[in-house]
Amino acid sequence: MSVQKNKEFILKPLVKREKLDDFLYKVSNVSLVYGDPTVITDKKFKTIFHSDNADLVVCNSLDLLKKNKEILNKSVGYTKKITNNEDLEDIVLASKYGADFVIVEVTDWKIIPLENLIAKLQKTGTKIYTTTKNSEEIRTMFSVLELGVDGVILETDDVTQVENSHELLDNPAFNLEYAKILELKDVGMGERVCVDTVSMMTMGEGMLIGSKSNFLFLVHNESVGSSFTSPRPFRVNAGAVHCYTAMSDGTTKYLSELEAGVEILVVSKDGTSRKSTVGRSKIESRPMKLIKAQIGDSWGTVILQNAETIRLIAKDNRLVSVTDIKVGDEVLAYTKSSSGRHFGMSVDEFILEK
Repeated sequence: MSVQKNKEFILKPLVKREKLDDFLYKVSNVSLVYGDPTVITDKKFKTIFHSDNADLVVCNSLDLLKKNKEILNKSVGYTKKITNNEDLEDIVLASKYGADFVIVEVTDWKIIPLENLIAKLQKTGTKIYTTTKNSEEIRTMFSVLELGVDGVILETDDVTQVENSHELLDNPAFNLEYAKILELKDVGMGERVCVDTVSMMTMGEGMLIGSKSNFLFLVHNESVGSSFTSPRPFRVNAGAVHCYTAMSDGTTKYLSELEAGVEILVVSKDGTSRKSTVGRSKIESRPMKLIKAQIGDSWGTVILQNAETIRLIAKDNRLVSVTDIKVGDEVLAYTKSSSGRHFGMSVDEFILEK
């Protein structure tokens, strides 16, 4: 399972000085900017720069780092371009000198140097920041050696790159509630989708699945084995082909649309989520069961394979198999106000689903 830490996003604007204010006005959810504090005067931004006046002071040499750690009562760090192992040792030395953070610039080799550095500094308290010019690299940087770097400095003149970065970083949270089972019905044969991810899931994790986009059941992963089956914690036997699943960008997809390479959401019983990627999606004919449940005035259904290995989460964190569930049982689900869907996007229009 990927380890989640608080990650920091730092923006380094690559725009001319006369366009800087307008550029910063357009970006959202940015609080830390790599730039000269005499130029970035808006107090809503903290600055990180090669200046004693910055909120986070960057040093180009180990001697300057040691000096500033003695005289400045603020966060002080060290920056280094990595080309060989000697550069890595300089960064480790900076940590020993008390650097609050290190900024690591990697070139051709990116993953291996960062893995080595994370392994060396993970218990020191020194934060590791790295630079990138591409928002698509951010997810990789934040997952290196599972722990990932502590922050990424995005160098860009493109507002879209900034917004894309936030989409990659944000993991939505869901207010899960217990839904009371109203009806159970065997519906015969149908096609169900089995989703094999590239991540190992733990107890309490699964995917949000439902026949209605505004009422989704937390279907547990297959981390529980039996005398007849081995555990497969990377898998969610998700449901019928028509069912929706929640995606990280607030949209939904039909289970039939999932294929290798598609990013999905793994949701925990406490409502937190993390991203994973589909490694394989299998659609096969199986006997199916309809489950109808209610939360308050809202109700929803899901059609799952009728087998012992497909489980929902009942009260007291008890896993209940589709074959054992009973009317009156309560299972974790997510509901919100009804809206239409257009290619997976929520649309504010009247809709009645049955």
